[in-house]
Amino acid sequence: MPDAGISRRQCLATLGTGLAGLTLPSFSDAAPRRQPNIVLIVADDLGSTDLGCYGADDLRTPHLDALAARGVRFTDHYVTAPACTPSRANLLTGREHARVLQRNVGLEAEETTLAELLGGNGYRTAIFGKWHLGIPADHSPQSQGFDEFMGFKVGALDNYSHTYHWGAGVGHRLWKDDAAYHEEGTYFPDLVTREATAFIDRNHRRPFFLYLPYNQPHYPIQPTTASLQAVAHIEEPGRRHYAACVQVLDEAVGRVVAAIEAQGLSEDTIILFLSDHGHSIEEESLAGGRATPYSGHKGTLAEGGIRVPCIASWPGHYPQGVVRQQLVSSLDWLPTLADAAGLSTTGLVLDGQPLGPVITSSTATVHAALCWTYGMLWAVREGRWKLMGSGADDISLYDLELDPGERVNQLAERQDLFRHLAGVRNRWAESLRHDPTVIRELGL
Repeated sequence: MPDAGISRRQCLATLGTGLAGLTLPSFSDAAPRRQPNIVLIVADDLGSTDLGCYGADDLRTPHLDALAARGVRFTDHYVTAPACTPSRANLLTGREHARVLQRNVGLEAEETTLAELLGGNGYRTAIFGKWHLGIPADHSPQSQGFDEFMGFKVGALDNYSHTYHWGAGVGHRLWKDDAAYHEEGTYFPDLVTREATAFIDRNHRRPFFLYLPYNQPHYPIQPTTASLQAVAHIEEPGRRHYAACVQVLDEAVGRVVAAIEAQGLSEDTIILFLSDHGHSIEEESLAGGRATPYSGHKGTLAEGGIRVPCIASWPGHYPQGVVRQQLVSSLDWLPTLADAAGLSTTGLVLDGQPLGPVITSSTATVHAALCWTYGMLWAVREGRWKLMGSGADDISLYDLELDPGERVNQLAERQDLFRHLAGVRNRWAESLRHDPTVIRELGL
């Protein structure tokens, strides 16, 4: 089934919007030589630990491992929803999906995206890959701040024919800007990477924002012959084909990094890599993804659904080869990247916080707790403890430090923690009720 976003009304059936926080200082006292280029790479349905640098010893991800070695790797980085559309909306706006998603259409047209913020301040902007935030022209990438677009707007794409059976039936899904585009036979990850490297070459003398939401390893699982041969050591067919798609993604990232280096832009470019959520167990995915030692997957609020790999690199500005274990969210990247670019977010109601203190220090924190809602599912994490449930029923409490797989429910033994975390959740829900945007949607 397609992984569409949920509406505001569905969100509000359980909980709503994000946490307010303190204004924090910038990550560096030294001004960069120029506004940094920003390359935002998003994997699609990548498992929580399915990179070599996250402990997957059967996968081949040398380029992403190298990126982590020269940057910052986050162990407790969360997305806001275990599905594509809400997760991507939150990443690009720094706001919870209860605020920004329009029912059955996509991202609210009046929302300010990272592309709009940067594009309005001298950046050239482009997206090559999967949009999945609205199909109509007034919800297209161009309407949300992107100067250039090549990719698809729905949830999945055949990598060779550029069609897919989605909704009303099989149809051609590849777009260039606001028109259908035909290049049948070109492998989609190669098309994205070709457009990305050409964009870098064209814009190397000015700041640019390049958003690369690849479609790997999302189904249809279509690895190349070479990538399959490279993972022939994996016996289980589903895992082998998934691993080959992860290798396709890794090699694409390597080519993008090489293009940046060839232009002498390494120290002028922030590269951010993350997944939109955890791995899929849908039939078409072949169920090859993993989240070990975590439980759960795409569509759940267990750790395997919302804890994702995240790497940030900016040579000469961010520390190299460090690991950060603090609680952070994909909501934090818009304010963090705006801060790096020297841009004000005054006037924007954001749910994320700048991550400068966390990037530079292993002890600084920007979130005391994080909360989630997805349909009838909800969760809250504070420190090592996580409370989660479905509506008012089936509530569980887990100690993630001792039980990362969320197998031992300690609700009965720790009623004190239940009351405390329930209070955190209720205050978060109350903050939603004071959001005039959401109140308008509810008609209250």
